[in-house]
Amino acid sequence: MQTRKASESYTMMTELVLPNDTNVFGNLMGGRLMYWMDIAAAIAAQRHCNAPVVTASVDNISFENPIKLGNTVHIEAVVTRAFNTSMEVHLKVWGEDFTQQFKYKSNEAYYTFVALDPNRRPRVVPQLAPETEEEQKLFEGALRRRQIRLILGGKMKPDDAVELKALFVKE
Repeated sequence: MQTRKASESYTMMTELVLPNDTNVFGNLMGGRLMYWMDIAAAIAAQRHCNAPVVTASVDNISFENPIKLGNTVHIEAVVTRAFNTSMEVHLKVWGEDFTQQFKYKSNEAYYTFVALDPNRRPRVVPQLAPETEEEQKLFEGALRRRQIRLILGGKMKPDDAVELKALFVKE
């Protein structure tokens, strides 16, 4: 199976925040943003593996700045690492106020997707070859983030998380 570059999965999605997307304070609702992020991340994952994908997990999402009614939302998604049948996707979200000509960061998150075969069973995905320094940093951190996800999901014992443990235990 061919190795893929992170840049081949890069996805940029843009949405306009309309009244139906906001809460009583005129801010984009978090659930609506997560919905849009899930779509952008799924597109990036599908670009990487050329197969249908399903969301396996969503890491912590912290909202740094609200996105206001009438602003534009830009969601960047890129695969940071591929495992056997799953892929981690990193998302960056920006708000843009055209009136004030100001672009600002709203949040970041990591989503995990599993590729499916025609029988809707997990299928092997191409490995990822990081090219830039930033891609390498995200690639290396993905293994530790995966171990945290597996521990929190009850699928891995903390003692088995070798890469994660290496950050805390000096031998």
